[in-house]
Amino acid sequence: MTRPKTQPDEQVLEAAYRLIHADGPEALTFERLARACGLSGATLVQRFKSKAQLKQRTLLYAWDGLDRKTEELAGSAPKTPAGAIQLLVALSEDYGDIESCAEGLLVLREDLRDPVLRARGAAWKAVLSKALAGCFADVPDMPGDIGLLMASHWQGSLLWWSFDPDRELTAYVEHSLKRFVAAISARNP
Repeated sequence: MTRPKTQPDEQVLEAAYRLIHADGPEALTFERLARACGLSGATLVQRFKSKAQLKQRTLLYAWDGLDRKTEELAGSAPKTPAGAIQLLVALSEDYGDIESCAEGLLVLREDLRDPVLRARGAAWKAVLSKALAGCFADVPDMPGDIGLLMASHWQGSLLWWSFDPDRELTAYVEHSLKRFVAAISARNP
């Protein structure tokens, strides 16, 4: 008697995330995931119950990864404005090319539609803002919300790059963030 294949949820969710990242949230079906991970569609339905639950679990898995990466980068970045730039440039590396960035916007739409995922985004915003603010702790006269201001500028730079991706994303982001820090520092001589 042959035992059915089993895979930990983490491996299945990684395969599901790759599908979403490559082709958008609508590409995630039990059939496509079964082909990608080697489990049967019936096994996947037993585990995840519905496409909506599979999508939510996959995106929560992605948030877990982003949380870990943010914590790691925040812990290793120097506690300086240059360290804040380093942290955000490193977070930008996963955005990929323009096609990947466009698919990421479709994923963001899913996050915004689901209150559980939206709450994860809000929690990440707080953690990232605090980490960035910590990089400005020794800079006098910074606004109390400098971390959120810088995170907002970073998110804006990602969006503006996508409209005119004439150079590599991380180079664009780094240049934009350096200009932001210079502008904020100029107002506080």
